[in-house]
Amino acid sequence: MGFMDILLGRTKPVAADLDRLFALPSAAVTLEAAAGFMPTGHGSVCFATVEGAAFDDVRQEVRALLDADAERRGPPVGVSRDDYGYTWLVSRREPDDLPALVSDLHAVNSALEGSGFGPQLLCSVVGFRDGDGRRLGLVYLYKRGTFYPFAPLPGSGERRDNALELQVRAALGDDLRIEQDLGRWFPIWGAPGLG
Repeated sequence: MGFMDILLGRTKPVAADLDRLFALPSAAVTLEAAAGFMPTGHGSVCFATVEGAAFDDVRQEVRALLDADAERRGPPVGVSRDDYGYTWLVSRREPDDLPALVSDLHAVNSALEGSGFGPQLLCSVVGFRDGDGRRLGLVYLYKRGTFYPFAPLPGSGERRDNALELQVRAALGDDLRIEQDLGRWFPIWGAPGLG
């Protein structure tokens, strides 16, 4: 950071550290013990849609790479677009195979970043559910290198369980780098990775 950046109050953006995703399996153990949430086996990567042949080629390569996994059971990797125009690449694994799901998400992020599409990456989410059917997503913010919990309330409205999110933040503070700025805990309504 230069002298002018200091004078003008600019900060250097945090570099994404995709290897932080590999902390999710141990965080899942803590989450189960503290709040009773278990992985659903669903996860996804969200990125801003870019038009063009180069981006389509990378997206197809990533999808082919993940679909080629001989250990994968169930539906193939899916691609969907949300109401806001963002693209989600969705991976499904067995609920007890969180390490494989995390590897999928890491591979998607790495492939997009390595092909020059890092600025389009927004977040990754891994879904959890408790015995009462409550849903929870652990969201990794690519541009911040941090995680935050997102807990949508059941029903038709777009409401979240803020108390649960704060409980999860307290429980996982030693396992994950949690985003401290609550204003960056963006709702991800309809995210396919919450499954």
